[in-house]
Amino acid sequence: MFKGIRSLGLFGMLFIYPLTPSSTPLTVDLHGQPVASIKRIDYMANIPGLPVVNELKVERLMDSLEKKTNIPSVNAVLDAGGRVVPEKIGYRLDRRQFAEQVYSYLIEGGMTRTNLPQNKVYPRVDSELMTLIKEKQIGYYTTYFNSRNRNRTTNIALAAQAINNHVVFPGETFSFNGVVGQRSTEKGYMRAPVIVKGEVSEGIGGGICQISSTLFNAADRAGLQIVQRYSHSRNVPYVPPGRDATVSWYGPDFVFKNRYSQPILIRAYVYGGQVSISIFSSEAVDHEPRQVPSASKKLPEEVRMEQSVGAGKAAND
Repeated sequence: MFKGIRSLGLFGMLFIYPLTPSSTPLTVDLHGQPVASIKRIDYMANIPGLPVVNELKVERLMDSLEKKTNIPSVNAVLDAGGRVVPEKIGYRLDRRQFAEQVYSYLIEGGMTRTNLPQNKVYPRVDSELMTLIKEKQIGYYTTYFNSRNRNRTTNIALAAQAINNHVVFPGETFSFNGVVGQRSTEKGYMRAPVIVKGEVSEGIGGGICQISSTLFNAADRAGLQIVQRYSHSRNVPYVPPGRDATVSWYGPDFVFKNRYSQPILIRAYVYGGQVSISIFSSEAVDHEPRQVPSASKKLPEEVRMEQSVGAGKAAND
């Protein structure tokens, strides 16, 4: 009858205030510091003659506390020297326990202070797993670019950073767009007025197709299952003909699947004028490598965007 009102029990009965409820607010603490102050009157439903708890307001309170107090977990990674950087445990509001605390205060009164209940959130990749899967290189590929092209180099480095240390578990798929995300100026991506000949020009993020193409060849060499790949309409010179993987946030994606029984680790490096991507796994992996032609070390020819085919289109590379 009344949407958003708890009318039956803690999870089902009608919540009616005590005859003489305390006006003292409930202070919620986290690590000894107050993070919320709950006043009973603020959580009353505006129903004349029927003082019940407004469930929607309690839900919004929990939503707000989650934004303020939740801490995401952080996977273990490898640093530039290949050393394991340990994982970090995250914390998340225990909504059920907190709701019980709040409704107890609203219905029964009594307590005026409580600690915010949180659950630990463990990362998927811990130091032990990272140590195991960094041992055996099962795929690699290197491509070359003009490092003096500042904007394109910036975009390449950001995309490489986004996929570096990513772990794909057995049976899972890797989506380039899903992992890298939308290319935007807020993330540091730049317009690339000078692009490689054969690429399709775009607004923000020019150059990242060199990362997706390098990753495709490394994944293919590792024997992983290529699920989705699209080529440019013209050959691009940083990989052999037919060995590219074009991507666009609103268009093509590059997707592969880990068909092995062990997790795989992606390592991506950008230094000088080259991109190197390696794929690792544990010593126990039984992989089936494929033969993949190497890229030319000759720097690709570049053209200004307005001179290229498809100038002005909003596509990545």
